[in-house]
Amino acid sequence: MTDDCIFCSIVAGDIPARTVAETDEALAFLDANPMSPGHTLVIPKAHRSRVADLSVEESRAVFDLVHELAPEIAAAVDADAHTIGVNDGPDAGQEVPHAHVHVIPRFADDDGGPIHVAAGSRPDLSDDELDAIASSISGE
Repeated sequence: MTDDCIFCSIVAGDIPARTVAETDEALAFLDANPMSPGHTLVIPKAHRSRVADLSVEESRAVFDLVHELAPEIAAAVDADAHTIGVNDGPDAGQEVPHAHVHVIPRFADDDGGPIHVAAGSRPDLSDDELDAIASSISGE
């Protein structure tokens, strides 16, 4: 935990939150500035800045809780669907430097777009460029 992290302060109980679920390694609470009713954040209890900083066990704990809560959140607010996303790093829009997953209930008439719009305009990549990226990621 770090003293200057708002999410660590929530985990420690120093800042109140509307907690909806908790396990030994993860905590879920309503976003204080929601994008929609029921917008929930799921975090590791340990301070980890980015997804890659999570241990395998912490990652499982966070994403198991996301998996469990997503349908419960949608049912609670009568949502038609939900968007699940992670802003992983400041350049991706991460505002709190503590890894977290957003579960955002979606409604048929909410005017929200697909997650594809998060990165702006789409690049025009050739097959060779796509193959090179795939090889680089897979290590082949």
